[in-house]
Amino acid sequence: MTIPTHNPDLAAFELGSLRNQFLIAMPGMSDPRFAHSVTYICEHGADGAMGLVINQPMSLTLSDIYQQLELAEGDPSAQSQVLTGGPVSTERGFVLHSVAERQWQSTVEIDPHICLTASSDILKSMAQGEGPEHFLVTLGYAGWESGQLEQEIADNAWLTVPADQQILFHTPVEQRWSAAARHLGVDLNLISNTAGHA
Repeated sequence: MTIPTHNPDLAAFELGSLRNQFLIAMPGMSDPRFAHSVTYICEHGADGAMGLVINQPMSLTLSDIYQQLELAEGDPSAQSQVLTGGPVSTERGFVLHSVAERQWQSTVEIDPHICLTASSDILKSMAQGEGPEHFLVTLGYAGWESGQLEQEIADNAWLTVPADQQILFHTPVEQRWSAAARHLGVDLNLISNTAGHA
């Protein structure tokens, strides 16, 4: 697994970057792949953006992934659900995780508390119960070309809010959309109920 980024270290310092933010889909989101989604932005710069959807569970569990990779299981969280990270490269795995004492082959620090790793060595560590304390595993990612995400935000497709570790790692998947919006003081259900009425 490799992370599809051009230079994630520089992206963090670019003016107006949405790195380490949540993208919250508005109730009127027309793309069914992102309806009621929350996306964690891992990289955002002049060349575009890359993120992981954090609230769309698959029928797979970590245990299924371990079996596919023929890894012996010693992981107490092997029944954790794997998430659909987005519609791009759906065969590629990504682990969004808390900072750990060790780093893996392709670990990128997104902020002082959150890292992204897309190399299989982290899964080997996790299968042995030696992975990061908190994590999400996704297949696929969401990607935007240069200027595309900015235009979608201007078109009111998304709300943005600084990411929150409590939502990332401790809030049940089905509650993440509304929980992320509450950080903005927004009740998306009220927006949904009144949308389209003049």
